[in-house]
Amino acid sequence: MLQSATDSNSTLAADRISSLLRQLYSQEQASIYADKIRDLVANVDLPRSSTGDYFSERNVTLITYGDTLQHPNEAPLQTLNYFLKQRLKTAISTVHILPFYPYSSDDGFSVIDYYAVNPALGSWDDIQHISSDFRMMFDAVINHMSAESEWFKGFLVGDKQYEGLFRTESPDTDLSSVTRPRTSPLLTGFTKADGTSVHVWTTFSADQIDLDYSHPETLMRILKVLLFYVEKGASVIRLDAIAYMWKEAGTSSIHLPQTHAIIQLMRAVLDTVAPEVILITETNVPHAENISYFGHGDTPEAQLVYNFTLPPLLFYTLTVGDAYKLGNWINTLTTPRDHTTFFNFTASHDGIGVRPVEGILNAGELQQLINKVEASGGLVSYKANSDGSRSPYELNITYVDAIIDHNEPMAKQVARFLVSQAIMLSLAGVPAVYIHSLIGSHNDLEGVKQAGYPRAINRRKINVDEVTRELDDPMSFRAQVFDGYTHLIQTRMQSSAFHPNGKQQARTMADGHVLLLERTSPDHAEHVVCLFNISGESQTVEVPFASSVDLLTETTCSSSVTLDAYQTCWLKAQQ
Repeated sequence: MLQSATDSNSTLAADRISSLLRQLYSQEQASIYADKIRDLVANVDLPRSSTGDYFSERNVTLITYGDTLQHPNEAPLQTLNYFLKQRLKTAISTVHILPFYPYSSDDGFSVIDYYAVNPALGSWDDIQHISSDFRMMFDAVINHMSAESEWFKGFLVGDKQYEGLFRTESPDTDLSSVTRPRTSPLLTGFTKADGTSVHVWTTFSADQIDLDYSHPETLMRILKVLLFYVEKGASVIRLDAIAYMWKEAGTSSIHLPQTHAIIQLMRAVLDTVAPEVILITETNVPHAENISYFGHGDTPEAQLVYNFTLPPLLFYTLTVGDAYKLGNWINTLTTPRDHTTFFNFTASHDGIGVRPVEGILNAGELQQLINKVEASGGLVSYKANSDGSRSPYELNITYVDAIIDHNEPMAKQVARFLVSQAIMLSLAGVPAVYIHSLIGSHNDLEGVKQAGYPRAINRRKINVDEVTRELDDPMSFRAQVFDGYTHLIQTRMQSSAFHPNGKQQARTMADGHVLLLERTSPDHAEHVVCLFNISGESQTVEVPFASSVDLLTETTCSSSVTLDAYQTCWLKAQQ
């Protein structure tokens, strides 16, 4: 079945595109590129997704590298596909394979070729085979591109088709106002083929050359990339590091109005030819800045925004054994319209970003997290400030090792980790599970030594036979985490109270040791009271049901409920 937009929708989107182009470029350029975009979308005929509504309690995303699971003499994507279909077909609906394109550094985030699959992982056929059973999330790493890419090589030799694609700047320019996510230099010098020197913006590293969207041809090329990804089966497109997309000397070069206009334009283009495709923005910044990428009113941007505050705040909650701050924060969460929601997660391929809890945790509370990370074998990464000082921006540790108390017996370690994940799964939004959380992985300190960078601690490559042996051993830590986690997910999928757009209300009980979260389906047909004991001792609380059933254990409860250490209950009133 092929999808074609109605004439009225197409006209509306075309008007939005023209208006947004005028915000970005001269009148003449806007007119020229409005015609080019119209021609581009007119020649695109994309298959409509037949996998139902993305916004559903049944939608859970797995985050993984293409080669996290490995098997000798087998393409890693084929190994992943087998594991998914054998172990996760009833627990996962969407698979986010982190950048699977040819790359030169940063574990995939310095892309050499947007249009190719890294042959070390597999092929487009392998991606297609996975997408036959799961929705797919693709990365659009479009703030920057590899210094090894044909685009940048062509730029350096003066090839006209690559002229203007990369952001250049005089090294004499005052760039002190620019927000820096890294301690590396903002400008990197290169010598062009004609012998002249050029300095380009390198926000993240000298190998990651920033694209220049002030040239409309750059935008046009990237729109073609996005539509190519949709043709290849992307149901969700993740806009990596998108906050830095538009650069301008004398400004912070983060969250600029032009950046928001470009995302709105991408949304408008997709609305014309593939309205079911979801955009998600990756902006690891304080919460108020993060949620600005939902857009406002009649200027829609992303349908999904990463809930970056959740991982560090949940970590803090389990560290201090008090859910008060978490409960208050949950009650502030809102989205601007239907079919927008949070992408809830606790771990990813990166570390635990701490900027999102600015204004929520003070310096002393943040230091408690740093102390716990260091005591658990983790590392701390820092960013440069404009005054020359540095601040922690990321805690590098597996979420398992961040959460558990290594002095407790294994059963309590498993329960403590699972209650943290149950809280994430219960919140309004679409949940995302990092593979190393799902399979209960610990810190890969040897990987850090070999790779030479802190984020490798959470990116272990592992033989799938080893994982399988441990998952088949019910006494192993991996098996107990995996089985408990998949049970939570499968139970969640059965209740519309956990719909991403359902209502939620939180409060704390038992001196902050218990978090109570009420979830109600959008049609008000289902109501569940979630209880989470975040302490290592049993807690007894009163609930608003005379009689209820715990969806997780199928046991009947009275109005007084006693929770074991780190226990989760999902209570539904009995009729």
